[in-house]
Amino acid sequence: MNRIEARFQQLREQRRKGLIIYIGAGDPDLEATRQLALAFDRAGVDVLELGVPFSDPLADGVVNQLAAQRGLDSGATPPRVLATVAALRRESQIPIVLYVYFNLLHKRGVKEFIQDCAQAGVDGLLVLDLPPEEADNYEHLMAAAGLCNVYLIAPTTPEDRMELIARRARGFIYYVSREGVTGMQAKVSDTIGAMTAKIRAHTRLPIAVGFGISNPEQAQQVARSAEAIVVGSAVVNQIAAHGRSPELVPRVSAFVAALAEAVRSV
Repeated sequence: MNRIEARFQQLREQRRKGLIIYIGAGDPDLEATRQLALAFDRAGVDVLELGVPFSDPLADGVVNQLAAQRGLDSGATPPRVLATVAALRRESQIPIVLYVYFNLLHKRGVKEFIQDCAQAGVDGLLVLDLPPEEADNYEHLMAAAGLCNVYLIAPTTPEDRMELIARRARGFIYYVSREGVTGMQAKVSDTIGAMTAKIRAHTRLPIAVGFGISNPEQAQQVARSAEAIVVGSAVVNQIAAHGRSPELVPRVSAFVAALAEAVRSV
C-alpha cells in the first residue's frame, strides 16, 4: 500500500472526504513549488497533483497552459521536478501524483521514467494521453514500482470502457465532470451524482471529481457525491495572480485551506 492508498483508507476510516490540489511544477519556480506543497500539507490537502510542464498540453485550458509555460521558462524539466519531489520527501509525506503527457515518458524511456519517479518519492502517475488499452507494459512497470496508475473517466465514456478503466486503475478514479479541457466554471454539473453512482457499479476504488471546481461552495457541493474532489485551475489562477510576491505562499495556502474546510464539512 503506497501513500495514496493509505490516505484514502485513512479518509474512509475517518469518514471524511478528500481534497486533491493540482499545481504546475515550476510555477513560478521549483522552490515555490516545494514551499506551496509544504503549505498545502499543513492546510489539509490529502493528495498533491503535480503537473510536469510540457510544450503541447492539449488537455489543458488556458490557465494551466500558461502555468506549464511558466514552468518551462523556469527550467522545470522532469529531472528537476523529481529532484524537487525528493527534497520535499525530507519534510513531508503528502501523497503525490504526477500529471504528465506520455511524450515525457517516451523520451526518457517508460521503465526509466517510472523508476525515477519511484526513487524520488512519487506515488502515482496520471498520463493524460495514454489509453488503458495500450498500457499493458506501463501498468506492469507501475505495479512493479509500487506506483498507482490513475485514469480519467469522462461524461462521454461508454459503459464497457468505464468498466475496463475501473478494472485497470489503481489508487483512485478521476472523474472529469465535464467535457473539454481543464478550467474554472460558474456552475458545477448537475449529473455528477448519477455519474459517480454509475462508476461505483464497476469499482470499489475511491472516485475523485474534478475539472471546473473553483470555490469552497462548489467544493462542498461536489464532495457530497465523491470520495474526493480535485481543484486545479482556481489554485493555478491564484498562483498566477501573486507570482513571485512574498505573499504567494500565504495567500494561496489560505485559499486552499478554505477549500479544505469546505470539504471537511461534508
